[in-house]
Amino acid sequence: MTPFAAESARCRAAQAGWATCSPGDRLRPVREFRHLLVERADELTAAVRDDVARPPDEVVATDLLPTAAAAKFLQANARRILAPRRVGGRPLWLIGCRDTVYRRPHGVVGLIGTWNYPVFLTAVPVLHALAAGNGVLWKPSEQTPRTAAVLHDLFLRAGFPPNLLVLLPGTREAGPLLAEADVDFVHFTGSETVGRKLAARLGERLVPSALELSGCDAMIVLPDADVAFAARSAWYGATLNAGQTCMATRRAFVPRATYGGFVDALKPLAAGAHPVRLVLDAQAEQARRLVAEAADRGCTVLRSAESSDPAAVLPAVILGASPDMSVCREVSFAPLLAVIPYDTVDSAIAMHNDNPFGLAAAVFAGDPAAGVRVAERLRAGSVVVNDVIVPTAHPATPFGGRGASGWGVTQGEEGLLQMTVPQVVSTRAGTFRPHVDALLTRDPSAGDVARGALRLVHARTLGDRWRGLKQLVRGIKASGGR
Repeated sequence: MTPFAAESARCRAAQAGWATCSPGDRLRPVREFRHLLVERADELTAAVRDDVARPPDEVVATDLLPTAAAAKFLQANARRILAPRRVGGRPLWLIGCRDTVYRRPHGVVGLIGTWNYPVFLTAVPVLHALAAGNGVLWKPSEQTPRTAAVLHDLFLRAGFPPNLLVLLPGTREAGPLLAEADVDFVHFTGSETVGRKLAARLGERLVPSALELSGCDAMIVLPDADVAFAARSAWYGATLNAGQTCMATRRAFVPRATYGGFVDALKPLAAGAHPVRLVLDAQAEQARRLVAEAADRGCTVLRSAESSDPAAVLPAVILGASPDMSVCREVSFAPLLAVIPYDTVDSAIAMHNDNPFGLAAAVFAGDPAAGVRVAERLRAGSVVVNDVIVPTAHPATPFGGRGASGWGVTQGEEGLLQMTVPQVVSTRAGTFRPHVDALLTRDPSAGDVARGALRLVHARTLGDRWRGLKQLVRGIKASGGR
């Protein structure tokens, strides 16, 4: 039996009516949802705190604010993005055709949510899917049951039809089952390991997907950068949300000439850091292993005094790391930063790109234009110059990774279009169809029409083009203009 068959049937029935609504009608609940984020902010932040122990003010800044901005972007731009697009510039042999590209919804979108930013990383793709005319089967993280319940209630109170967004059980087992369900597209945010398995199964079923699979992101500090500023930013990028961020700064490539200043700026930050508890015990165990392996290979580890809490992890800076170390190659959700000295910018870029993940990166430079030139050479879906993480939440920009960080995007025009499929409708006037005549009558004049059109438009010289025009006219006359 197909998993979630009843839920999918209800969602599909609701989606059939929803897809016929105008974009303006579909955007009214988006506007109401945006207002509800403000009115029920305390309830949402309390739910996130109870689920994954995140401070309410941090949740407002990193979840609610960018989610509201994404909703406002849809209000302002979705009609234009989803509007039918007339296509001009038709070739000569398609004379009489009128072509329009329509954006049609996939149908039912399966969404597998995550827990580290449970409002933002869930609400944005849900809003995009619904605004595009889809229904959604949503499987929330097993770590965020309270947040999922409050968020689902907000969607319903905003005015989305009850069966259009179906909340599935937030269990580990429900994710793989959703890959077997009657869905037309799947959006997944999570680990590379799970993402690969999901991609394999969806590939067998020919169900398209978008996969955001985290990363092992890096910062490149250029020789003219303000190293103290870069170091503070790297520390922020490594420790935001206790390091439980897909775009966290895991690696910092620093010129040998300014390495000492960078390290000096990090020392008081590491020494004053407090132990943190991670949501997943496995991530804490991995963090301890990565630090121990680096120390065994001769790296210096900067951190505060050991914690008496065996379940807590100390934020740590690993000095003198090398790109082949596990801490520089594995995805980790912990407050760890590896600092790697480099000799030339070319070598830093090479070390950055020699990594299976390609989610996001940062470049710090005194000359921003130099940072942009470096960005052109980095294998990453997003690159921020002179900042980390925060600018990637711009609601008008797409966000997605490369390589082992997955495929597809969320946010922006590209994220909305991803929740649709293009359908081209071509209408042709008249009855002149030389291609039909060529097949049905074997009329040689059809060959003159095709060859004449080819020479007229694409021949090298004006003489050949003139001869092509005559051949084309001769073919049309011979065919009687049928």
